Amino acid sequence: MADRLEDIIKNRKQKLDNIRQSGVDPYPTTSSRTNTNKEALDDFDSLADKSISLAGRIRSFRDMGKIIFAHIDDGTAKVQMLLKADEVGQEQFKFFLANFDSGDFVEATGKLFKTKTGEKTLQAASFRLLAKSLRPLPSEHFGIQDEEIRLRKRYLDILTNPESKELFIKKATFWNSFRRYLLEKSFLEVEMPVLEATVGGAEAKPFITHHNALDRDFYLRISLELPLKKMLVAGYEKVFEIGRIFRNEGIDTEHLQDYTQLEFYWAYGDFEKLMIFCQKMYQFVIRETFGTLEISSRGQKVDWSGDWEKVSYVEIFKKHTNIDLMVATDNQLKEYCDKNHIKYEDFSGRGRLIDLIFKKVREHIPTNKPVFLVDQPVELEPLAKRDPNNPKLVQRMQILAYGTELGKGFGELNDPLDQRARFEDQMKLRTAGDDEAQMLDEDYVEAMEYGMPPAAGFGVSERLFAILSDRSIRETVIFPPMKNENKKTELGIRN
Repeated sequence: MADRLEDIIKNRKQKLDNIRQSGVDPYPTTSSRTNTNKEALDDFDSLADKSISLAGRIRSFRDMGKIIFAHIDDGTAKVQMLLKADEVGQEQFKFFLANFDSGDFVEATGKLFKTKTGEKTLQAASFRLLAKSLRPLPSEHFGIQDEEIRLRKRYLDILTNPESKELFIKKATFWNSFRRYLLEKSFLEVEMPVLEATVGGAEAKPFITHHNALDRDFYLRISLELPLKKMLVAGYEKVFEIGRIFRNEGIDTEHLQDYTQLEFYWAYGDFEKLMIFCQKMYQFVIRETFGTLEISSRGQKVDWSGDWEKVSYVEIFKKHTNIDLMVATDNQLKEYCDKNHIKYEDFSGRGRLIDLIFKKVREHIPTNKPVFLVDQPVELEPLAKRDPNNPKLVQRMQILAYGTELGKGFGELNDPLDQRARFEDQMKLRTAGDDEAQMLDEDYVEAMEYGMPPAAGFGVSERLFAILSDRSIRETVIFPPMKNENKKTELGIRN
């Protein structure tokens, strides 16, 4: 296999030399294309009597003696091209046969016609090379069979697999639909820093990098939250960002270390309004992206229409553990974990214990419909406002469906004294060994001390798109992080 590939590359490099020696630039700087291939097919009747120039990658060609049929693909469509020796000239015809391969980019000028089989075809009066391909493409029929190679060389996967190409077009529609919805609701899109002196906004282990010019270490952000909420202090009423975040954690079907997240913050919005807003936003985005609100994934069909049910965290916790979180002690939580073989670290605080137990409780929440999970204990969320009816709970909602979390929002905490106290509790956990506990961000607390308006906030990652597409999150990222392995695998190459 390796020898065959080396022979093909060697042969193509020889053709490249031949092309250069003939005085032809194999990588010209301009193209004279007049129409896309899709336009040529769609507007065939109006273009049939005109001389047009099409361009694209040669996906296949057949030498039939004095004529050559080839298919060229410019990304919009494939069009058949016909070369006749008596039309382009014997020398040019021979030049094509001797030096062009599948994978090369070519431009052809001529007129459209239909073959006897009815295929719309460009009969070329002239042609020229736009880019010489030195490596053979994978077979369109077999594609790339090895998943690791497919993810590493995603450009080849997209090139040979129409489903992969369509997936990332849908993903662009997904994020643009969120953007359009928020812009239409008068939100301002802003960009916050990726490098942070203090990491915050979530419980996750960060990446650390060194800034040479400033000679100091920075964290890659794990959330968009805290800088965006400073914009509310600055006087903006509605802000959002769609940006990359980085978490130095494990990989599974729902988690990556480097991914896109949307967060928005809404001054004078409140917790109840937030749930209504998010329900309508999701319904808009899902319909725009997938054309329906009934989405099948993980073997279940979920209907995202209508009003979504609210499920109480503390009530379902009590129902399935017989533990009342309003009165339970830390020792009771540890005893339950021990009895049910739930592992925890010695430094695990109350919030971590509750969360570990709830991972089993969550299995009892309906998975075949979207629900809002509400009424979480204050220990679980250091950035959410306390419930005015029960200060032991916070105003946090999680959107759940298909058995996983697909978005999270708060009534935002804007009391700087309460915020500092909760950060200090988190720092005690960090000191005890919990490297995912949040840091005390003095700059954020100081900003809040100038006064932050009541607000609601929400975040959703590209996990939502992955689940709605019924794929692992790695499959929905064009170039996911991969292990450093030089694995040689059959690509299904062709000459």
